[in-house]
Amino acid sequence: MASIITAKGLGKAALLGAGAMWAAFAAPALADVKAGVDAWSAGDFSRAVTEWQGPAAAGDPDALFNLAQAYRLGRGVEVDNARARRLYEDAARLGHVKAADNFGLMLFQEGEQEKAMPLIQAAADRGDPRAQYVLGLSHFNADYAPRDWVRAYALMTLANGSGLPQARDALAQMDKYVPQGQRAQAQSLARELEAGARAQRSTELAAAELGVQPAVVTAVPAAAQGVARVPVVTAAKPPAPVAVAAAAAPKPAPAARSASASAPAPRKAGSWRVQLGAFGVAANADRLWRQIGGQGALAGTRKVLVPSGNITRLMAIGFGSEAEASRACAALKREGKACVVAGQG
Repeated sequence: MASIITAKGLGKAALLGAGAMWAAFAAPALADVKAGVDAWSAGDFSRAVTEWQGPAAAGDPDALFNLAQAYRLGRGVEVDNARARRLYEDAARLGHVKAADNFGLMLFQEGEQEKAMPLIQAAADRGDPRAQYVLGLSHFNADYAPRDWVRAYALMTLANGSGLPQARDALAQMDKYVPQGQRAQAQSLARELEAGARAQRSTELAAAELGVQPAVVTAVPAAAQGVARVPVVTAAKPPAPVAVAAAAAPKPAPAARSASASAPAPRKAGSWRVQLGAFGVAANADRLWRQIGGQGALAGTRKVLVPSGNITRLMAIGFGSEAEASRACAALKREGKACVVAGQG
């Protein structure tokens, strides 16, 4: 049996707190959402929940996220993890990055690891230390991710550098199995992953209009409780280390352009949509479309602007199926663009 480092579960504070690291990919909130945050900050949780209910029912992603926090923590309402999960999922479908991160971690905690892993990967790519911890364990144990001790050690190093105490314990245990050469490779990879996370966060912040603070509640710091401690189950013979490259996987080379490559892509007739952003100024949605609308992943789609309260959502519509929309969104994310499959129009 292979040596395994396990995480028994994700604590509430870890699930809720690390979103404070950067602003969410969301538009300026409705006034009632901000009033709710002010009430929350003053300790009036019941009033905060009341303020958020209307905007949440109208589809405001910040209000949905904030209500999820309240139900997860049991502040202003009774603890209701099932409802918190639904609210996180609804906000994530509307492009709320923090909600997507928490939804993925909650899925993992509740035993739906296969469904959670794409969200965990995306959160780790953005530098979320909770996701880096979970993904690092997965790569170390070859559970839900390929065995890759260099990447596992790099991810755990980043989570530890962010102050997640359980990552420190996991690193100490990994030191018993990961050879020194691979640990050295991991330091180089950690720097590359950290630079990639910074670039991705910058892209998302630019799309969300720099300087606008979303009205969201972040609860407590991630390091306050964090993820449950990680015991090691040892075997008589540890697994043989697998040699892996230190660098992140290179992006695929672009296909050679044919003579007709400049011709416009035929218009797609499907009704599935991918949301590319949410903006308080509609002109910024047009600007983002001019920047990325010509990318191959969006070929044949058309721009749709969907007003919702004080915000405008930018959609690319025309995908024939959810799978096609998901593939396009995955391709955009590999290029550092934020997106979420938004259902059928």
